Amino acid sequence: MIDTGQLLLAEYEQIKQEQRARIGFRDNLIYATLGVMAAVVGSTLARGGHLELLLMLPPLSVMLGWTYLVNDEKISAVGRYIRDELAPRLKELTPERTKVFGWESAHRRDTHRHSRKRIQLVVDLLTFCVAPLAALTVYWLLGPMQWWLILVSVAEAAMVIGLAIQVVRYADLGR
Repeated sequence: MIDTGQLLLAEYEQIKQEQRARIGFRDNLIYATLGVMAAVVGSTLARGGHLELLLMLPPLSVMLGWTYLVNDEKISAVGRYIRDELAPRLKELTPERTKVFGWESAHRRDTHRHSRKRIQLVVDLLTFCVAPLAALTVYWLLGPMQWWLILVSVAEAAMVIGLAIQVVRYADLGR
């Protein structure tokens, strides 16, 4: 028979494993986004100024950025669950009411955490929002002005701005 403490520790191991997998996947999305950017810009330059190709960058950046954001939020949710649910329940099961999983809270009290979170916000915005908006700006200034491409580009700008709002919203700056 399994006691409650063993069950909670098994749950902890499972969600930490999920968190580690999500961290690896999330971090690789940055490299994927940079690769997509290089491919789109490279294709645009190789095709001798077909600037309408730059319109591929915003939807790809939004898709990758949203996936990054969702994974980042789930990583944080795992940490919250451990701090707020698992740790208190396990603490109650220890004879001395010993604090458990201290790292889950300790790393959040680091004096430089707030500045790191602000810098990460800037990096996320540059990667997933500013770069595609720059591509749109280049297209608007130098690209072919066909009505349907303009319409597509405006819709893409709205998508990128929507993503930027979500990135800022989930930045976790105040906690």
